[in-house]
Amino acid sequence: MTSISTRALIYCRVSDTKQKIEGSGLDSQEFRCRQYAAENGYAIDKIFHDDVSGGGDFAKRPGMIALLSYLEKNQKTGYVVIFDDLKRLARDTMFHWQLRHAISNFGARVECLNYKFDDSPEGEFVETLFAAQSQLERKQIGRQTRQKTQARLEAGYHAFTAPAGYYFKKTKTQGKILLVDEVVAPAIREAMEGFATGRFQTKTEVQYFLESCPEFPKHASGKLGNTRVDKMLRNPLYAGYIEYRPWGVSLRKGQHEGIISFEAFKRIQDRLEGRAYAPTRKDLNRDFPLRGVVACECGNAMTACWSKSSTGKYHAYYLCQNRQCEYKGKSIRRDVIEGEFETLLKQLTPTRNLIAAASDMFKTLWKHREATQQTRRETLKQERDNTQRKMDQLLDRIVEADSPLVSKALEKKVDDLQSQKLVIEEKISNCGRPIKTHNEMYRTALQFLQEPHKLWINGRFEDKRAVLKLAFTDYIIWDRKGLYRTPDLSLPFKLLGDDFTQNMQVVPRGGIEPP
Repeated sequence: MTSISTRALIYCRVSDTKQKIEGSGLDSQEFRCRQYAAENGYAIDKIFHDDVSGGGDFAKRPGMIALLSYLEKNQKTGYVVIFDDLKRLARDTMFHWQLRHAISNFGARVECLNYKFDDSPEGEFVETLFAAQSQLERKQIGRQTRQKTQARLEAGYHAFTAPAGYYFKKTKTQGKILLVDEVVAPAIREAMEGFATGRFQTKTEVQYFLESCPEFPKHASGKLGNTRVDKMLRNPLYAGYIEYRPWGVSLRKGQHEGIISFEAFKRIQDRLEGRAYAPTRKDLNRDFPLRGVVACECGNAMTACWSKSSTGKYHAYYLCQNRQCEYKGKSIRRDVIEGEFETLLKQLTPTRNLIAAASDMFKTLWKHREATQQTRRETLKQERDNTQRKMDQLLDRIVEADSPLVSKALEKKVDDLQSQKLVIEEKISNCGRPIKTHNEMYRTALQFLQEPHKLWINGRFEDKRAVLKLAFTDYIIWDRKGLYRTPDLSLPFKLLGDDFTQNMQVVPRGGIEPP
């Protein structure tokens, strides 16, 4: 005589990954189910785990989908599916019965440690009541969680996953608060302020910059998606503010420190909503920093490439690809193009006297700003009060408006004024702080104006691109004679350049009229 043991499968589930990592929910469920199987003489073939809730929908649980797929492939076995508790099945009445029928259709039956299944009409009624109770508990817990989370957001506390540049710290009085990660924050500040000022013209340039920063968290491939950069640039959290429109939480000051100013954040939003710039090419790499900046005599921007010679060596070239250009396809060695560009940068270096004069101008401006802090503070307060007055008037018009379109347009104006008010309030708070010293404010600018060539030689690829954007306003035309034509310089270099000073006419000391 031989006995054939009943084959069994075990299913265990916890609501989230945190319970799986920190608790022993899955282990304790599996231990109890194994004990139950041993007591009933069941032989366990496989165990399935889930660490997601799915909101009652079993189709969103990978472990349950794997279990049903396994049952479908082994319908003739007649498995027993063991659960620790009825709530592990599905906390939704409709999905509960769908799952029960799916398991039954695959020739299996369910058994639960805390519940006795009964297929009689009375048993089905009681089972439906238990499933409905589980559904009620799930929805009540979800409602309470949302209410608490929303209240936390309205109080100015971030209640979701900490974004890059921040981390959570648990306190006794305020609960979990968001703190700046001083390791990652400098890279984010440079990226966002760079986009606000135009140093990075596109989101792709911001992406390339962050990918070059080893401290910024990235995927295993070392890449960042453009979507992630877009979310970061649009997130007011980095300016020290909280907003969550899906729950009606309007923009408000957060209980955390911002990485950038709200004014810089507003400039970023204006740029994102403004005109589109030409996308940054992926092949705009460190091998050819002048690609897209140097133009042929025909006015078309040159491209660049590596070329393999007959000896197997690779050589770098710039070339024009304009079909109507007589120089189409005629390449120029990279060392020639970039060598002459370095010579051009050296010519941009102003004289010491001009740099000294610029430094004196900056000092005068700094002293004037220091002396007018209080006056500026009062002016900003008046501007803030006027903005609030306009908001109140618009709110009154919204109440009286009969048309939904009119109300929506007025609400948008109120949102814009609210953003302006926040910028003004930030400026008012900054007026009360000690301003930076002259060296802290203007040292970097003077160093760049004094030695742009040095930044080009010793800087990173992003710094080289910054030199191109800050020093020149248009393409640099390469003449086939082997030199650059006179470039269009930015305003600071026009004012400080030698050509400008040589052509400048100064009024004599005596004045125009006779003594």
